[in-house]
Amino acid sequence: MTAPIVLLIFGVSTAALGPCLLRRLGWLRRAPRLGILVWQALSALVVLTVVLAGLSLALPAIPWTTDVAALIESCTMALRAQYSTPGGAAVSASGAVLALSVLGRIGYCLLRGLHISHRMKKAQLHALIAVARRHRDTEALVVDHPSAAAYCLPGRRGTVVFTTAALQALDEEQFAAVLAHERAHLRGRHHLILAAADALQRAVPRLSAFRIAYTEMSALVEMAADDDAVRSSPRLTVATALVRLAEQSNTPLTALAAGGGTAVTRVRRLVAPANPLGPARTAVAGMAAAAALVLPLFILAAPAATTTQHLLCPPETYQEISPGTD
Repeated sequence: MTAPIVLLIFGVSTAALGPCLLRRLGWLRRAPRLGILVWQALSALVVLTVVLAGLSLALPAIPWTTDVAALIESCTMALRAQYSTPGGAAVSASGAVLALSVLGRIGYCLLRGLHISHRMKKAQLHALIAVARRHRDTEALVVDHPSAAAYCLPGRRGTVVFTTAALQALDEEQFAAVLAHERAHLRGRHHLILAAADALQRAVPRLSAFRIAYTEMSALVEMAADDDAVRSSPRLTVATALVRLAEQSNTPLTALAAGGGTAVTRVRRLVAPANPLGPARTAVAGMAAAAALVLPLFILAAPAATTTQHLLCPPETYQEISPGTD
């Protein structure tokens, strides 16, 4: 019974304290790709601990096969004893239901969100075909609209869209910077990152950790795209383009736009001197995120390790039940 209790406590603590801790870490915005990974790790950690807690409760009731040899049967009995719960079959069944319900709910929300998003993007692309025109030598499409906006519609054939007002607001260098920003969204599959985060917040709407993670990752994907744009354009050029687009932003709900609600924060970040995190700190943070994801597996496996240490399933058992022995 220890493993599921520890896993649930660990999961609740992670969901309650994790977002507060990560939001205090300013270095996440210095390395937005790493920041996305860390927030994804936090979300996955919460889900993983709950699912593993349910599985550990269900473990004693799993119909282990004993057809291979009596050795498997003796080891199975020892493992069941280690993972047994006071509530018996009822608690084990509840654990199985918990694990399957969490996975099923998240999967449903993810598939439903992707389907709705795909349908809306398809409708928007059909509308664009009728009214849009190609922008000179680029792949971008231009539509007549009085509001300045630039955005991309992800998919198998990603599309970058500029309004005529945006073209009027941007000079050639700023246009190139915004185009690089939107191309970065398409290359990075940022819509899938946000789709997964959105599925989690919709699956468990009362859990603030997933809402905060979605908000933070929405800002971080924009910062990551800004960093890609800075590779080909000066930081000040990218910042100026953001300001001009943010002044009159009008973007479809399913699109990823250069100018948006996070524009002010991103402009301040771009105007400030570049302050990269560095390879050493990046490596340490990545390893810490990976270690956090492995920790619940160690907690789940602890009773099995105890079984081995106490020799509840000793090698001698195999010799005793081997064919040809009396």
